[in-house]
Amino acid sequence: MRFQLRASVRTASPQTIRPVLLQRFPGAAVTFTGDPSELVVRAEVDGPDAVTLNRELLTDLRRVERKNRLRSEWSAEGTTERFFDYVPKGRKPGRGGVS
Repeated sequence: MRFQLRASVRTASPQTIRPVLLQRFPGAAVTFTGDPSELVVRAEVDGPDAVTLNRELLTDLRRVERKNRLRSEWSAEGTTERFFDYVPKGRKPGRGGVS
């Protein structure tokens, strides 16, 4: 399944985390917000389901730095699933992608 990822990563060392994100998602947009400790990620990702993809992403980030916070939305086939770290925060139908 093909997912649209929109995520916010809060970290104490964004310069260390940014290369991990770019390696995991080649061609993704990984940008800084006005807050120097926050990165925004937008990418297209293939995978079995949002839960697995979210778990793999946060695990990769925490291998590099333990104290990261991930808020993510994974959209595919008209459904968006939201997560805070490993915890699912809900599913919304009808979005069909992220803007």
